[in-house]
Amino acid sequence: MRFSFFSLFYESPFVKLKRHADKVKECAQMFKEAVQCYVQQDCDKFEELTEEVAKLESQADELKRNLRNHLPRGIFMPMDKFVFLDCLREQDHVVDDVEEALYWLSFKPMGKIPEDLVEDFLDLIDAVIPAIEKMPDMSEQALVYFRNSTEENRNKLKSTVREIYQAEKEADHLEHELKKRAFAALKDPVEIYHIVRLVEIIGDICDHAQNASDRMRTMIAR
Repeated sequence: MRFSFFSLFYESPFVKLKRHADKVKECAQMFKEAVQCYVQQDCDKFEELTEEVAKLESQADELKRNLRNHLPRGIFMPMDKFVFLDCLREQDHVVDDVEEALYWLSFKPMGKIPEDLVEDFLDLIDAVIPAIEKMPDMSEQALVYFRNSTEENRNKLKSTVREIYQAEKEADHLEHELKKRAFAALKDPVEIYHIVRLVEIIGDICDHAQNASDRMRTMIAR
């Protein structure tokens, strides 16, 4: 793999992509804890956790803007710059949708997930978390690969991409099943809309994680 001599004096964009991914990962357990808090009804930390996620989303946005504005111009990059930026954008959407899901939950009183759907709903959250938490691994492995493009490093990165894909596939299945159960169990159109839209937003979290991994796969394609 060829690199411009001058690019040796610039920090790899994957370093900043990893910093952004770390912020995305930070929101994962907060998201899970906030949802569990909401379902339990007697928890008083839901608003606090939602605010913390909102702060992380703002910090991630700042890192995204900084990375976009400080990509070295005129310097050879070992991948398509626009694919890299698209990967960053999809990664940023992950934390955007985590924040949106918590806001959507807050529109109805605590504990308003129908009892018959709670277990499946929490299973969906558990399926989504691994995809969020794999974001920093993917960025770090990309950093290593583009510095030392061995087949071993490439295979490690591809393995992480596959893991994110599998997480999205599982979450997608649970999303569809939960929607069907919601229509079967609920009568109130407002309740149906609230839970179905909530499930869609949570499913979008995994979709964006997979989209980011797809862009990464494009960057390492030969």
